[in-house]
Amino acid sequence: MEADILSFSGEHSRAMGLYQRLEEEILRRVPGVTVKTARTQITFANPRGFAFASFLPVRPAARRPKPYLTVSFGLNYRKESPRIDAAVEPYPNRWTHHVMIGSEEEIDAELLDWIAEAAAFSRSKR
Repeated sequence: MEADILSFSGEHSRAMGLYQRLEEEILRRVPGVTVKTARTQITFANPRGFAFASFLPVRPAARRPKPYLTVSFGLNYRKESPRIDAAVEPYPNRWTHHVMIGSEEEIDAELLDWIAEAAAFSRSKR
C-alpha cells in the first residue's frame, strides 16, 4: 500500500482493511485501473474516475458503522437499492451513488457488479 493512501486514512486507520479489500477486488475485476489519492478521496479511474473511496459520511453519526468507508460510483441512471445511502444527479444522466460499508462482507458481488458497471460506463464517455 502506498504511503499517500496510508496517510489518507488518518483517524480512520481502522477502516484501512475495508479499503484494502475494496482496492484488491476492483483491481482484480476491472482491467486498466489507476488509483489516484487526493485530500478527501481515493479515485479508481480508467482513465476517468468511476469509483471513489472516502471517509465522508453519508449517514447521520448514530447510524454509521465503526469503522466505515464510503464507496461512490457513477452511472448514467439512478440505481435503486436499500444499500444505496444517497444518489445525486450532478449532471443530466450522470448519477453518483454512495454506499457506506462497515465490514468486508459488504464488499460483495452486488457492490462489485455496480462498480464494474460504473467502469464500463466511464469507458464509454466521450
